[in-house]
Amino acid sequence: QVQLVESGGGLVQAGGSLRLSCAASGRTFSRYTMAWFRQAPGKEREFVAALTWNGAIYYTDSVKGRFTISRDNAKNTVYLQMNSLKPQDTAVYYCAADLISSQSVIKFPASYDYWGQGTQVTVSS
Repeated sequence: QVQLVESGGGLVQAGGSLRLSCAASGRTFSRYTMAWFRQAPGKEREFVAALTWNGAIYYTDSVKGRFTISRDNAKNTVYLQMNSLKPQDTAVYYCAADLISSQSVIKFPASYDYWGQGTQVTVSS
């Protein structure tokens, strides 16, 4: 069982930066693929970034070059550094975790059993 708690959301102007954190419980954190998803009002939850247990990193095209996912296994924490934020990045951001072995399913919300409560990110123009 894994419990996830996100923090770091807020209101920022376009072009600004935020860093989201996701603290995980459990002693096997290093074995989990960790991911960030986001959901804007009226839209489906979409993949943002993922970092596998062995260090492979994936991003959705719209955030490449602006967002960076990282993890600190000693702190059981995964981060999402978001730079050059745009109004279209506005959403609730969710942290997710699971033991995923196939990269073909890493971008699908249904692949993850463990989710945080979400943190709101609002980017004003």
